[in-house]
Amino acid sequence: MTATPLRSVRLGSVALRLRPRVLAVCLALAALVAAVLAVSLMVGDYPIALPDVVAALSGRGERLDVFFVREVRLPRALTATLVGAALGMAGAVFQSLSRNPLGSPDIIGFTAGASTGAVLTILVLGGGMLPTALGAMLGGVGTAVLVYLLAVRRGVQGYRLVLVGIGVSAMLSSVTHYLITRAELTDALTAQVWMVGTLNSREWSHVAAVGVGSAVLVPFLLRLGARLRLMEMGDDIARALGVPTQRTQSSALVAASALTGIAIAVSGPIAFVALAAPQLARRLTRADGTTLVASALMGAALLLCSDLVALRLLAPVQLPVGVVTTVVGGTYLVWLLYSEWRGGRA
Repeated sequence: MTATPLRSVRLGSVALRLRPRVLAVCLALAALVAAVLAVSLMVGDYPIALPDVVAALSGRGERLDVFFVREVRLPRALTATLVGAALGMAGAVFQSLSRNPLGSPDIIGFTAGASTGAVLTILVLGGGMLPTALGAMLGGVGTAVLVYLLAVRRGVQGYRLVLVGIGVSAMLSSVTHYLITRAELTDALTAQVWMVGTLNSREWSHVAAVGVGSAVLVPFLLRLGARLRLMEMGDDIARALGVPTQRTQSSALVAASALTGIAIAVSGPIAFVALAAPQLARRLTRADGTTLVASALMGAALLLCSDLVALRLLAPVQLPVGVVTTVVGGTYLVWLLYSEWRGGRA
């Protein structure tokens, strides 16, 4: 893949080095996210015209318009945007650390860990948003630490991380399914519905949870972005350039796992967004390294579009968005594996 050239832009006393193509792709993705977000607020069993949506956002207009826009559709759309962005950025970090396009939280076990933690919380403590969120976060981060400790040997090697993660994921999935078989019918149904991944009935409390978590973790990961790009050239080269490789690996792994756990806590384990978004962003930008911002925007666009399909495809029946991402993501995974095989990389 050919790298696009860097251009220097000076804003007063601050000089920035930007790749024009990366900037153009990010702006296009941001415009796509804004457009799909607007459509999400307009369509439904109670359609609202765009001027009325704008009025309702500021609290003016018909009372029913204000209720549907501000209390029903906007929290769901913002939750989809933030969860998609969090999964996209976390997936980019995992793929950068493993140096493998399959190294996403879905494949290497962190999503399974978060699911096990959340299901255990639902069955033992009876569910509830806060306990389930804490259970998912602790499960995801605990799995990240376990996989890292099992995979590390003078640094993390990509294929070792993926293989260890697949093994841990299989074990955790068996634990999750065993817990569900031993649960009461009502608790088992609650856990099963959560595990599909859905954005139905999301409220402002969900937006606040994922928003606060992202506000803390995203800036931290962005600061590690330059180090991650250097480490993709190899640990020895990165160390020669002054990068503390193991400290960067462990910090990025814990932060990306926490970001994944927060996203999963409010939506359930939505599959394939973390896998597909970084690779699609990388192909669009033609970047030669990690593209955290573009991956986050791509993740937001993918989940918003998938949620719109889930809402309207079989209306008035609402599909869980996890069903749509699984269908789309499974097709993408087959294409990715075929491309890797054709390129001699698998």
